[in-house]
Amino acid sequence: MALDVKTLFYLTIYIDAILGALLLFVWSQNLSIRAVAWWGVAHILRAVSVVLLGLYGTVSDLIALDLSNAILLCSYAVTWNGARVFDGRPTRPGALIAGAAIWVGLCLWPGFNADPHLRAFVSGLIVGTYAWLTAYEFWRGRAERLISRWPAIVILFAHGALFMLRSPLESLINLPGDNRLFSSAWLSVLSAESILFPISIAFILLAMAKERAELTHKIAAKLDPLTGLPNRRAFLQDADQLRMMQIGCGRGIALLMIDLDHFKSINDRFGHSVGDRVLQIFAKTTAANLRSFDLIGRLGGEEFAAVLAESSQEEAVAVAERIRISFAAAAAVVDGCAVGATTSVGVALMRDASQAVTALLGQADKALYRAKELGRNRVELAETAAGEPTRLSGATPIGAARGRTAA
Repeated sequence: MALDVKTLFYLTIYIDAILGALLLFVWSQNLSIRAVAWWGVAHILRAVSVVLLGLYGTVSDLIALDLSNAILLCSYAVTWNGARVFDGRPTRPGALIAGAAIWVGLCLWPGFNADPHLRAFVSGLIVGTYAWLTAYEFWRGRAERLISRWPAIVILFAHGALFMLRSPLESLINLPGDNRLFSSAWLSVLSAESILFPISIAFILLAMAKERAELTHKIAAKLDPLTGLPNRRAFLQDADQLRMMQIGCGRGIALLMIDLDHFKSINDRFGHSVGDRVLQIFAKTTAANLRSFDLIGRLGGEEFAAVLAESSQEEAVAVAERIRISFAAAAAVVDGCAVGATTSVGVALMRDASQAVTALLGQADKALYRAKELGRNRVELAETAAGEPTRLSGATPIGAARGRTAA
C-alpha cells in the first residue's frame, strides 16, 4: 500500500515524539547527562514542526509553513548545543534563535514568500549549517573516544548536504502524485528520521555507558575494595562534613579508632584468605552496630575508624564495647579456623568546634595505643591536656579516671 502525505506526517511525528520522550526519560533517571535532555527537546520540537506542517492547506499556508520552519530551525540549533554539552563545552544560546530570526526576517519580504524553491533552499541551508556544526563538534571533541564517532560525522555531514540540496532534489525525484508537499515530506523522513533516529539511539547508549563508567570509577576511588568501606581519604572528607553539620546544630561528634589485635599473626598462621575474611567480618559487624547517619571507614591495613554523631561519652563507650564484643563473637571461628580475633578501641570526643577531625583522630590513636599497652581487647578513652577524659559539649561525663577501661 502506497504511503500518502498523512501517513508520512504521522510516521515522522510518532518517531520524533517517541524518541524525544525516551531521551527525556533517560535524562530524568540521571540528570547529569544533560546532552540527552537537549537532544530530547530537539526531537520534541521537530515533532511539533511536522504537526504544524501538516496544517498546510487547513489554515493560512504561510502561517503554517513559517511556524513549522522556524521551530524546525530551532530544533537543529538545540541539537548542535546538545553536542556542545556532550563535549563539555558552553552552549550558544544565541544560536537557538538566530536561525529562526533570520527565517522570520526573510518571511517579511513578499518576494521570499512567493518563491517556494527559495524558501526551501534557505531553510535547508540553515538546517544544513547546524548539522555540519554538530558534525564538527563530534569531530573536534571527546567523541573521539567513541567507536561511532566517524559514522556520526559522515552521516551528519550527509544530512546537512541533503537538506541544502532538498530544493533541487524535489524537482528530480519522481514520486506518486505531483505534489511538492508530498516529496518534501518524503525527504524529511529520509533525511531526518532515518538518519537522526539511529544516531540518537547510539548516543543515548554511549552517554549512559560513559556516565555509568565514570560513576563506577568515582565510587571505586572512594571505597576499599576488600571491605566496601570508605577509604582513608573519603572517610576523612565525610567525617569533616558530618562534624560541620553537627557544629551547625550545636552538637559534636565522637571518633573511634579501632585496630584488630595480632592481625599479622592471624595472616601468618591461617593465611591471607582467612585474614581477608576477618576484615570483612569486622566491617559487617561494626556497620551493624552503628546508626545510619554514623560513619565507618578503613584507614589502612587492620586500622579502622568510626564517627558517631550526637553521642555522649557514655554512648560512645557503649557503642565501642558493642563493636568489640560482637566482633569477638563473630570472628571466634572463621572458615573453620579457631581465629579468636579481637579488637582494641580508642575513643575521643570533640571538646569544641575548633577541633578538626585529624586532631580527634590523633587523640583516639593515643587512646588506642594505650589500650594495646594495657593488654588489648579493650576500650580506652582519650585524655585532655589536663589529664581528664574528653567529653562532648553538653554531655554528662562518666567520671572515669585516667586510664580507666570502659566497662
